[in-house]
Amino acid sequence: MKTEVTHDQLLVGIAVSPGIAIGRALLLHRPTDISPVREIAREEVADEIQRLHAAIALSRQQLEVVRRKAEEHPTPEPGLIIDAHLLILDDIMLVSETIATIEKDLVDAETALRRTLLRIRHLFAAIEDEYLRERRSDVEFVGQRILRNLIGYQEHLLQELTEQVILVAHDLSPADTLLLDRNKILAFVTDAGGRTSHTAILARSMGIPAIVGLESVTQLVQQGLPLIVDGSTGMVVIHPSADSFRDYLLRKQQYEYAEQELELLRDLPAQTTDGYELILRANLDAPADIPQARKNGACGVGLMRTEFLFMNRTVPPTEDEQFRIYQEMVEAMAPASVMIRTLDVGGDKLVDHINLEGEANPALGLRAIRFSLKEEVLFRTQLRAILRASAFGQVRLAFPMITGIEELRACRLHLRAVMEELTASQQPFDPKLQVGIVVETPSAALLAGLLAREVDFFSVGTNDLIQYCLAVDRGNEHLAYLYDPLHPAILRALQLVCEAGRRAGIPVGMCGEMASDPLYIDVLVALGFTELSMSPNDILWMKRALRLSRKDRSDALLTTLLTLPTGAEIRHHLEEVMQTSFPELFPPPEI
Repeated sequence: MKTEVTHDQLLVGIAVSPGIAIGRALLLHRPTDISPVREIAREEVADEIQRLHAAIALSRQQLEVVRRKAEEHPTPEPGLIIDAHLLILDDIMLVSETIATIEKDLVDAETALRRTLLRIRHLFAAIEDEYLRERRSDVEFVGQRILRNLIGYQEHLLQELTEQVILVAHDLSPADTLLLDRNKILAFVTDAGGRTSHTAILARSMGIPAIVGLESVTQLVQQGLPLIVDGSTGMVVIHPSADSFRDYLLRKQQYEYAEQELELLRDLPAQTTDGYELILRANLDAPADIPQARKNGACGVGLMRTEFLFMNRTVPPTEDEQFRIYQEMVEAMAPASVMIRTLDVGGDKLVDHINLEGEANPALGLRAIRFSLKEEVLFRTQLRAILRASAFGQVRLAFPMITGIEELRACRLHLRAVMEELTASQQPFDPKLQVGIVVETPSAALLAGLLAREVDFFSVGTNDLIQYCLAVDRGNEHLAYLYDPLHPAILRALQLVCEAGRRAGIPVGMCGEMASDPLYIDVLVALGFTELSMSPNDILWMKRALRLSRKDRSDALLTTLLTLPTGAEIRHHLEEVMQTSFPELFPPPEI
């Protein structure tokens, strides 16, 4: 006898792509871990290795199809992600260890590959850094694809859709996401995943409402069951009642109307009703991202990540290669400024041709500016390229993961030496180039008063600052509740940085995820941030929230928030105030 499903069962996960969707669930089951261990005879080893190579070849063909699909995307990032997955097919640990296991343990290819994937999970288990976690996920996604091909599983479910559905899965790879039919998939929800996963980033860029990190959604949702997905709050309503359906249908209409209204804000000032102005900039990876930034009214680039130039290649980019990309970005955004962050690799981002030998804790190891100061040739090459680009527009240079004055001064010594080289060779550059740091370590926040005397600007990278202050991997769905931008310690750290910037007379910006959430707008205004940088798609939403805010009210609110002892109490009070003040922006979550 079938148990009746309870109406209005609520799940809350990590909201990664905004929007509201109402529809029936399509539950995606993939049988990759159900085949039993099969022992083989010594003479069968060659056949199993051949089966593995055939499955890898088929996986390559499938990913190349996805790579061609990625070329239709307006930005290069999807293609770079799939390029990385293609490279993983040749990964020594994934392929060679699987072959070694077949030969040593005399087991079938499926079992050997599953054991390799298990070892990879264990290898990364102790690392609490979100980007390394996503590196593990990328290997896992590729491994699962090979497994499906080994067992002969052919997935037609997503290709044969005749009606619109909400996709429910344990996890989705970036390749899965790129192949989703936006006309058929209203939204997706997953057990696993984090806010900065490649899948989440693609969902936002494709405009698909999405919630990840729900842990048990695949166990609680039945095939065809009605669902409501609120990608702005992270809430899933399972089997909604008639009242819930009506309520969310109205919210959906209001959200879509608000999206249309945002276009009218594009050329209006980004300021509060009482005149406090913020500069809203865009976080970009490449010149191909500029049209979207301009469309949404970005006043320059508040963070240009340079890592993409170094990825998916066997040798580092030359000075001229880097210069051409930086020049294109700077000229395209002129007269607005472009803030270029020097190479940020190591614990959080791995680049194949850069040999970082195994470290017990890479997140706290040789990464970002520490790596650059060790690899002086690579560092100076990048500095030369950035300086040369500064002759074509307004460039601001930022050093990542600074922990103290010594590192900053060491960076400036290299910069000064490169300036002298360019002067000697009569190559033009801006000698008054602004130099700043990304504040993302607790020590930088504590030393903000001293650091502010030696830089032209601060840019707060909240993603890492929150993780390092709270010692939590926000990409881990089991720890997501501990990752809290409103934790009292975080608010006080941000207050220290903003006060130091104000005393020194330098601008203080923010380029982390916190800068893109309208819920925090009053807090950021009251703290005294002068610039916010975010994904281009978030700019108009933040401008809308800012234009409804008041500086005097924000200051009073922050004073109250700083008296509360826990992040939960701060969040509850903030949400209550914002829902009361801006019901059109923050409808109450109760149904």
